[in-house]
Order: sequence, then C-alpha cells, then structure tokens
Amino acid sequence: MKETTVRRIKDLDLVSPILIEGLPGVGHVGKLVAEHLIEELKAEKIMEIYSPHLPPQVIVLDDGTVKQVRNELYAHRGEDRDLLILVGDYQSATNEGHYDLSGAFLDLCEEFGVERIYTLGGYGTGQFVDKPQVLGAANSLDLVEEMKGRGVVFQENEPGGGIVGVSGLLLGLGRLRDIDAVCLMGTTSGYLVDPKSAQEVLRILSTALDIEVDMQALEERAKEMERIVGKLREMEKAQTPFETSGEEDLRYIG
Repeated sequence: MKETTVRRIKDLDLVSPILIEGLPGVGHVGKLVAEHLIEELKAEKIMEIYSPHLPPQVIVLDDGTVKQVRNELYAHRGEDRDLLILVGDYQSATNEGHYDLSGAFLDLCEEFGVERIYTLGGYGTGQFVDKPQVLGAANSLDLVEEMKGRGVVFQENEPGGGIVGVSGLLLGLGRLRDIDAVCLMGTTSGYLVDPKSAQEVLRILSTALDIEVDMQALEERAKEMERIVGKLREMEKAQTPFETSGEEDLRYIG
C-alpha cells in the first residue's frame, strides 16, 4: 500500500450532514463518544479508510483472525439532517500522515456536502478530574459564541501546545475549505480511559445536534472507572512517605 485508500461499502445520499470525528486520543474521550453514538443510533458503516501512515500492524480478533488497522466512516439518517461518524483503531504515526488523512477526510466532507464538523477529544490535566469540563476551540468567532452558549469553556491560549492530530487539523484545514468546525475536549487526567469525561462531551454534543442519546452504558463505565480511580488514590496515599514529629506532620507527595 503506497497511499491512503478509501474502500466504499455503501453509497448514500445524505441530507445536510454533520461530521463527528472520534479517533483515539487523550483518555480515549472522543473515541468513547463516537463509538457510543454508533451503538445507540445504530449507524451503519459505509466506508473503510486504509493508509500506510497508520501503524504497521494488524489486530488479532477474538476468533483468532486478524484485521488490518483502519479508520471507518458510519452514517446515521436523522429526521432533519444526517450524521457521519468517523472512528478508527489509530491516528497517523507520522506528521505527513496526519495531513494526508485529514485531507482525505475533508475530501469526503466536500463530497457529501458536510455543513459542520465536530472533532472530539480529551484535554489532559495530569491529575484525576472529579467534575470534567468541556473546553473548546473553533475556526470562527461565531462558532465560539455559539458553543459558549452551550456551556463550552474557552480559555485564552488553551490548550497551551495547540491541538495535535486530526482533531486540530480538521479545524485549520477545514477553514481553508470554508467548512465550519469545532473541537470539544473533555478534561481528563490522561492516565486512563475516561468515560466520565466522555459523558460530559456527549451531553454538550447531543444538545448541539438536538438529539437524545441514552447514556446508561457510559454511566456504568464511568462508575466502574470511579471505583478504579478510588483504589488508585488509596494506593497513592498509602505509598506517600511521611514522618510525624510531635505536632509537626511532614508529607511529601511524589
């Protein structure tokens, strides 16, 4: 394979579609949201995208067979507008590949007449987050104001290092093609898969799309992850060295 290849599974005529990107990233926040939407909306797969820029490997399935790593595009037919949902096993392993794949995704957006893009991801804080927020970035001031009205937080110069990968490039390159795009980032530690942060991103996204999505599966995963985080905090506390001399309590947090 020498170039990115799109394998078309089903051709559809879509009405005013919106693209939702949820490829793997920090806390797998965007991936969790996108895969949850596919499951709950019973979206159907219409394309598979293969690229030499993805990691050079296959994934071994439960039955012992393998599949080539890839990205996938799903479609959901809505009442007023349709959705395209982009998911995948990995993002590009190269800088060139991020641009190549983002360009391929935007080509598909133009082909289907996509009116807006929502890219989803996590914003790593380096510490466990009890009450996740959704930070935002957009490629127009009008979108910034609209998203502020939906509870998205915009902080000056955040994320400090910019938005790396497809979630950022679809905004920048999308602007060059006159496609509105917003990035929604749930705050997360960045250490673990974070369904709690994904819940908050999905809450904002579902209001923006004016759809109702059952969150029970995410809620159950979030509760299980809270139990795991609780145990990790207990272990961290137990391993924190401290000495007590009289009334003085000296603690050192590593």
